[in-house]
Amino acid sequence: MNRLAGATSPYLLQHADNPVDWWPWGPAAFEEAKRRDVPVLLSVGYSACHWCHVMAHESFEDQETADRLNEHFVSVKVDREERPDVDAVYMEAVQAATGQGGWPMTVFLTPDGEPFYFGTYFPPEPRHGMPSFQQVLEGVRQAWTDRRDEVAEVAGKIVRDLAGREISFGDSQAPGEQELSQALLGLTREYDPQRGGFGGAPKFPPSMVIEFLLRHHARTGAEGALQMARDTCERMARGGIYDQLGGGFARYSVDRDWTVPHFEKMLYDNALLCRVYAHLWRATGSELARRVALETADFMVRELRTEQGGFASALDADSDDGTGRHVEGAYYAWTPAQLREVLGEEDAELAARHFGVTEEGTFEHGASVLQLPQQDGLSDAARIESIRSRLFRARAGRPAPGRDDKVVAAWNGLAIAALAETGAYFDRPDLVDAALAAADLLVRLHLDDQARIARTSKDGQAGAHAGVLEDYADVAEGFLALASVTGEGVWLEFAGFLLDHVLTRFVDAGSGSLFDTAVDAERLIRRPQDPTDNAVPSGWTAAAAALLGYAAHTGSERHRTAAERALGVVKALGPRVPRFIGWGLAAAEALLDGPREVAVVGAGPDDPAARELHRTALLGAAPGAVVAFGEAGGDEFPLLAGRPLVDGRPAAYVCRGFTCDAPTTDPRRLRDALGG
Repeated sequence: MNRLAGATSPYLLQHADNPVDWWPWGPAAFEEAKRRDVPVLLSVGYSACHWCHVMAHESFEDQETADRLNEHFVSVKVDREERPDVDAVYMEAVQAATGQGGWPMTVFLTPDGEPFYFGTYFPPEPRHGMPSFQQVLEGVRQAWTDRRDEVAEVAGKIVRDLAGREISFGDSQAPGEQELSQALLGLTREYDPQRGGFGGAPKFPPSMVIEFLLRHHARTGAEGALQMARDTCERMARGGIYDQLGGGFARYSVDRDWTVPHFEKMLYDNALLCRVYAHLWRATGSELARRVALETADFMVRELRTEQGGFASALDADSDDGTGRHVEGAYYAWTPAQLREVLGEEDAELAARHFGVTEEGTFEHGASVLQLPQQDGLSDAARIESIRSRLFRARAGRPAPGRDDKVVAAWNGLAIAALAETGAYFDRPDLVDAALAAADLLVRLHLDDQARIARTSKDGQAGAHAGVLEDYADVAEGFLALASVTGEGVWLEFAGFLLDHVLTRFVDAGSGSLFDTAVDAERLIRRPQDPTDNAVPSGWTAAAAALLGYAAHTGSERHRTAAERALGVVKALGPRVPRFIGWGLAAAEALLDGPREVAVVGAGPDDPAARELHRTALLGAAPGAVVAFGEAGGDEFPLLAGRPLVDGRPAAYVCRGFTCDAPTTDPRRLRDALGG
C-alpha cells in the first residue's frame, strides 16, 4: 500500500501512484523496518528536480523494481524542501562517504536510521561506470542478509564520524575591516572577468555575494566591488539563465557563459535576485537593473502566487514538448522556424538577431535559449517590444511546466522582503500589497498562538513539519523589510516573536553558535548545523542579519550581542571561502556600518513631505539601515519615541553607534547622510 496519497507535498504526491510501497518519513516506517528486519531505502528529492523525475520513471514506476523494493526494504520518500533537516543530515553523510552529493539522493539505513550505503541517481541499466539500481538493491540485500555485522560496523562508524564533525567556530567576535578586505580579495581571485560570476561551470547566480559587494562598495567606496556586482548582474540578465520573455531566473547555467540554464525556476532564486537588482539600481541608477527587478517581481506574482496569497516553491524544468514527451526546456527554447511561425519572415529575422537564435541552436535539437547578446539600443525598441509580447503570448499556448504549489515559510520571507522593497523603490504599491498578502498568510496559517512556525502549507492547509532556523530568520527578515516600507509596527512585533524563538530554541548558550533545528525538534542521528550559504542564506547567517536589524530597531542589547556572536563564524570563514558565506559577509558590512537607524516623522501617513523623506530613507544605500516611519509622537516603532516635528515640518533623524545627527527636513541632506 502506497501511503503518500494524503501528503501535502507535491513531490510526494508525484509518487503516490507508484507501485513502490512508499512510506513518508516518520517513526512508523522505522518501526516497520524493525518488525520485518529489513533495511530502509531513503529517497530524497524535490518536485522540480529533473533527474528525480528520470529515476522515478525508470525505476519507481517499474513493477519489477517495485516488487524487489517492497519485498526486501521499507521505502521512505522525503521532500527535501519540506524536511531540510533530514536532507542535510544524510547529505552530509553522502558527501563524507563519496565526496559528492545531489538529488535524487539515495541512502540505505538501518532500522535505527543509521546510514550504511549511499548514492544519488542510479540508472536502470549499468552505464558510465555506475551500477544499475537493481544491482545496488541486490548488493545491499545480500550485505544485509549475509554480512550484518559488517553493515552495523560501517553504520556505527559513520554516525560516530558525523557526531565528531563539530564546526570550528573561530571565536565569538564578529569580523572587522581586515577579514572583509580578505574576503573581497578572495572573491577577486575567483572572479570571471570575461563572463561575470565566480568559478566555472556549472555557474550559479551569486546573489548573496553580490549583496555583500554592493554593501562593501556603499560603505567603503571600493569601485572593484561595484564593478564585479554590476558586470555579473548584466551578464546574467543578458544570458539564457534569465527568461527574456517572461522575466525571472532559472536555477543555474550549465556553462560558464550563462547561455544554457537548468530550466527550473525557484522562488528563492527569484526573490534573492529581485532584491539584488533593485539594490543595484539603487546604487547605480541602471535601467537594466530596474527592468530586471520589476520583471522578476512581476514573474513571481504572475506565475508563483497561490490562491491563498503565498508564493509557490518552484516551476519544473521539464514540460510537454507537444508530442507527449516531457523534455527539459521545451517551454522556453525556440527554433528559427518557430519564430517565423509566430512573427513572419521580417520580424523573425530581427528576433533571431536580437535574441541570439541560430540555425544550429544553442541548446538541443537545433533550438536556442533566448539571450540578449547585443547591447540595448541597436534595434527599434517599439518593434522589439511588439516581438517580445507576441512571443510571450505564443509561448503561453505551449504546455506549461508543472508548479510545486507548496508554500515554504523561509522562501516566502525572502519574497516578502524583495517585493516590499521593489514596490517601494519603483512606486508599485501592487507589489507591496502582494508582500502584505503573503505576510498575512504566514501569520494566519503558519504561526501558532506561540509564534512557532510551520515549515510549509499547501492549498490553505499548514503542513505537519516544524519550521527550521531559516524559516524563523527569513520570515523575520521579510517582516522587518515590510515594517520599514509600510510604517506598520505590527510587523516589527511579529519579527520579535520569531527571533525570540531563535534565541531560546536555536542558539547554543555557551558558544553563540546556531543549530538548524530547535532544541525540541525531532532527534535525528545528528543535530544539523551549517553556517555556509548555498542556494539560500543559511539559517545561521540569516538569523545573524535579522537579529542585527531587530536590535537596530529596538535598541535590544540581547539581540545585538547574539548577532555579533553568530557573526564570529564569518570571521573564520569569510577570508577562506567568501563565495559560500556571502549573506554573512553582507550582515558583517551592516554591523561595521552601524547599522544606521532612521526615524522619519510627519503629521500623518498622507503627508507628501513626510512620504518623500520616507522614500529617500528607503533608497539610502547604507548597509543594513533600518527605517521607522510614522506620526510624530506615535508608538508604532521604538525609534519614533521622542522625535518631534522640526518647526512643524516632517523630519528625519539618523543615528549610528549611539550618536545622532541633527534632524533634517531636507531630502537631499538625508540622502547624503545615508549614502544615497
